[in-house]
Amino acid sequence: MTDNPTPLSTLIIEDDPDVALGCAQALQLEGLIAECVGSAELARRRLSADFRGIVVSDVRLPGQDGMSLLRELQSLDAELPVVLITGHGDVTMAVQAMKDGAYDFLQKPFAPEQLVDVVRRAIEKRRLVLEVRDLRRQLEQREHLAARLIGDSSGMARVRELIGALASSAADVLIHGETGTGKELVARCLHDASPRRRGNFVAINCGGLPETLFESEIFGHEAGAYTGAGKRRIGKIEHANGGTLFLDEIESMPLAMQIKLLRVLQERTLERLGSNTPIAIDCRVIAATKEDLLALAGQGRFRADLYYRLSVATLPLPPLRERREDIPLLFEHFLLQAAARHQRPPVQPQSGRIRQLMGYPWPGNVRELRNVADRCVLGIEGGSPPFGEATADAAGNTARPLAETVEAFERALIADALRRHGSLARTAEALAIAKTTLHDKVRKYGLAE
Repeated sequence: MTDNPTPLSTLIIEDDPDVALGCAQALQLEGLIAECVGSAELARRRLSADFRGIVVSDVRLPGQDGMSLLRELQSLDAELPVVLITGHGDVTMAVQAMKDGAYDFLQKPFAPEQLVDVVRRAIEKRRLVLEVRDLRRQLEQREHLAARLIGDSSGMARVRELIGALASSAADVLIHGETGTGKELVARCLHDASPRRRGNFVAINCGGLPETLFESEIFGHEAGAYTGAGKRRIGKIEHANGGTLFLDEIESMPLAMQIKLLRVLQERTLERLGSNTPIAIDCRVIAATKEDLLALAGQGRFRADLYYRLSVATLPLPPLRERREDIPLLFEHFLLQAAARHQRPPVQPQSGRIRQLMGYPWPGNVRELRNVADRCVLGIEGGSPPFGEATADAAGNTARPLAETVEAFERALIADALRRHGSLARTAEALAIAKTTLHDKVRKYGLAE
């Protein structure tokens, strides 16, 4: 979005030249843009689904009338505000117009102030609709970025490299990352980049299923398998046949279910609860965890054989504090998402705010950053951790050593400047430091020039 968006206009459709001129002048005297046409046919040549303005139309027009034009415009763009004008005081017509989607209804004669007030409100509504549409288009374009994973850091480059290497294989994958690092997004990227993308992507949060329902939910059941099982149910694994099964928080899966899952992975068959008939299964399993599964296996809390079966291919996700240079780009993206989702005007991130974000330890990772973007768009960010008092880091410490914090911030600041300016010379100029000093720091932090 630009800082000075193009002003929206008002298209006046009125066959009486004096009335049309009076309406246009009333709006123009208030700094509003207005143009006039004398018929619906002439208006249609100027209108499109994304018309940058609103319509004020007389009901009685030569040829096609205003009510018919309203219905046509509703089909073209249901969110285009149309204000109808009549000189006959027809209450029934006014009610019908509002039912058909008219934004408002004015009866002749009306005061210029009344017209200006209605037009201002309609334009404000139209501006918000168009801003949301523009934001959604920007988001759709961003969806086409490589693997939909935002970030220029070496950690994210490695993640994209691994996705590219693993996507076309049949290997099951274990994704490891802290809470909020985007494990399900990575799983979906693997699925979408694989030959299985035409099949279902079926996600299960193992930590959110009661143990009593686990077997039925995952493996399915036959009618009468247990009390309350009135009809056959297809389980999640079977539903993922030909596609991908994503098991989030795999460390929460009950041990009894781990044994059954291991058998499915080894034999590629399953039996629904209450059945002895094996069903062939062809799905890829992607598991995700925030825990050290091998350590859990040593404690008897996770099956070692299942761990080794799942970890043939592993994909580690870096926490946000280890890729701080990605924070400005991620925050901008989340602001666009939040503005579109909440139908609010876009928020431009300020440099001071970005510095605060880059200096924060982000124990909640990318998910926490997205939450902060939501709060900023809603105007309630005050008191949230990045903008408030110092908080504990991911390890529970109240603060990191000063030198470490300064270095992390400096590295992130330089990486972001390099990304924005492209060359060492322009980056040094922007940061107001000598090019040789910048070169030394780039080498120190392992950044690409």
